[in-house]
Amino acid sequence: MSSSIIAGYARRNCVQETPHVSHRTPIDPRRPPVSTRPSAAPLAALRSRTPQLLAHLEALVAVESPSDDLAATGAAADAVDELALSVLGSRCERHGDDGRVHLCWSGGGPAQVVLVAHVDTVWPLGTTVRWPFRVQHGQASGPGAFDMKAGLVQGLHALSLLPDLAGVRLLVTTDEEVGSPTSRGLIEEVARGAAAALVLEPSAAGALKSARKGVSMYELVVHGRAAHAGLEPEKGVNAGLELAHQLLSLAAVADPLAGTTVTPTLLAAGSTTNTVPATATAALDVRAATEAEQLRVDETLHAAKPVLAGARLELRGGPNRPPLPATASADLVARARRLADALGLSPLHDVAVGGGSDGNFTAGVGVPTLDGLGAVGDGAHAEGEYVLVAAMAERAALVHALVAELLG
Repeated sequence: MSSSIIAGYARRNCVQETPHVSHRTPIDPRRPPVSTRPSAAPLAALRSRTPQLLAHLEALVAVESPSDDLAATGAAADAVDELALSVLGSRCERHGDDGRVHLCWSGGGPAQVVLVAHVDTVWPLGTTVRWPFRVQHGQASGPGAFDMKAGLVQGLHALSLLPDLAGVRLLVTTDEEVGSPTSRGLIEEVARGAAAALVLEPSAAGALKSARKGVSMYELVVHGRAAHAGLEPEKGVNAGLELAHQLLSLAAVADPLAGTTVTPTLLAAGSTTNTVPATATAALDVRAATEAEQLRVDETLHAAKPVLAGARLELRGGPNRPPLPATASADLVARARRLADALGLSPLHDVAVGGGSDGNFTAGVGVPTLDGLGAVGDGAHAEGEYVLVAAMAERAALVHALVAELLG
């Protein structure tokens, strides 16, 4: 994008817009698309930029960003801001407080197309010492490369080739991997009223993610009574045993036919080997395809009663992300398939997945949402996660074509 075009943008707030006169017709992703074949030039330009895409990905991977480290995620936000300045010609706006920073880049005007990304990862500081960024055999690997720093780099370069970015927002958050507790409000506020949200999360073996389950997160705390395990165990109330009763009953709460899972994950009980446990805890991960199922599970968990006399149950948490239903993405999937075919890319497929993303929030406020537009590769959250280098330009070109058509 030329510096003269960048210079013409007014710096507007990502959420509250000043009056803006637009010559565009308001866009509706459900309207029949204009049958204009996308230009092949952006794909060629992006392929020529592959060394730059890799250099920018390497720079972001080098700035480690575990979600729970505010200093680290702040440094990563700084790196993204510098990259936005370099690629798009202007900086991002900063949101958040108490040391937690989220970014929003604005092209001015009312938000019409919102790109959604995050820069935090699941990898602890120091991971790059033993597993640095590397490119081998057509694969770029490093902690957070696939999930999802490559998608962010691809999105920036996709936007840079558009002649007019009025109506575009790029959200980059720093707490997605821990449930987006501080960024949810910003995501919903920026996206609300937009015509489309394009989520730069990694693909599923190349497939777009057209549906996601809703996510609920709970902590079940069992309160019992301590006693000496050898001298007088009968005077205690075994919180660990009560927790076992509760966990066994969870099998009946899940509904595999409806796609509802209730999975105990982190468990803890007791203080010493010779003491009846006074407390016990279990983290519960719940996935459901519909809001009705989320509500059913929530009500059932809250209605649970203790089995042992003297035990008490405490349930913390609740629904975290609403489902992203296939109906929210159907029209965008059709557009993406048509554009990919016109660009000469491999046929696109789409899948429903159990994992949640910030796309659940954009769909939850009624915005048509398509997920999985980021990197093609494999191994999210696993040692050795990687990105297919040849696909970086192709997916960036697809995002470019989608935004261009949606903006009209």
